[in-house]
Formats: sequence, C-alpha cells, structure tokens
Amino acid sequence: MMHSSKTNISYDFLSGIGFDVHALKLLDHDHHMMLCGIEVPTRYQLIAHSDGDVALHALVDALLGAIGAGDIGEHFPPSDLQWQNADSSQFVWQAMQLCHAKNAVLVNVDITVIGEHPKVGPHKSAMKEKLAQLLKLDPERINIKATTTEKLGFLGRSEGIAAQAIVSVKMPVKIT
Repeated sequence: MMHSSKTNISYDFLSGIGFDVHALKLLDHDHHMMLCGIEVPTRYQLIAHSDGDVALHALVDALLGAIGAGDIGEHFPPSDLQWQNADSSQFVWQAMQLCHAKNAVLVNVDITVIGEHPKVGPHKSAMKEKLAQLLKLDPERINIKATTTEKLGFLGRSEGIAAQAIVSVKMPVKIT
C-alpha cells in the first residue's frame, strides 16, 4: 500500500492475469487475423465466436481479474449471439468501464502471444499504438512480446494460437 503525504488516500496495487487460446485453420489463400486490435496478414483463420483476438481476450480477463470482476465468459458468453463476430475492442472498452466504476487506474500491461503464426515482430509498433489508444495508456506502459513452443504441441503444429496478459492497476483506499 502506498501512502500519499498530501491526502488521506492511499493506493492498493493489484494484478490480474489472463489467458486465451483459439484454434487455427490453414487456408489456401491470404487472409488476416485480429491480434492486439489490428489486422495481421496470415494464411490462417481463427476459429472463434467473436473476432478471436486472443491477445485482447487475455487482456480483458487480466483487467477483470485485477478488479475482482469475474472473467470474459461471464461478461461476454459465447452462447450470446450479440457477441458473434464481435470486435474484441468492445470487450476491452467494457472491461475498462468496469475498472473506472471501481476507481481503478491501469498502471501497465504485459502481453505474450504464443504460437508459430503469425509473426508478431513486424506488427508490434502498430499493436502497441492500438492498445495505447484503446486503454488510454502511455505506450511506454505497454509491452508486447511473442514466443513459440519450439514446434511442440498443438501450438507448435500451428493448430492454435494463445496469449497471456498481466496488468497492474491502482485503486484508492480511504484511510479512516
């Protein structure tokens, strides 16, 4: 807990972690997938109810976890047709609204994309820019990285893609 010398407010710093995975299907033509809120060229199609942005889905779970508000499936169930093919940016926006309602301020975001395809490196800058815009957060407080599973398992065989995210938020605590 951090105390402020100018007010009677201190802050709790809380963390949330999220994870998501979606199946991939190899296509015989150029395509794109949503990743960190941007279209990334690839020959793979995501199999998902919404747009399948695994990075944003993991981010939403991390945000909800940090403020103790459940998980993405509770707020945006795949059984609800209104979320079919939905832009995952909507999920991030709604999760941020829940954070604001609890006076939680986002401090930083760290996302890891796990899979063989697509390659994240060439798109990191655009991804970070998009996340900064969505989250209203300084780009220096956002980190995006990628890894493979060294060709092991379903991720290594390009049958899927996964992402994990961790966030930190600060929430005011009134001192009595």
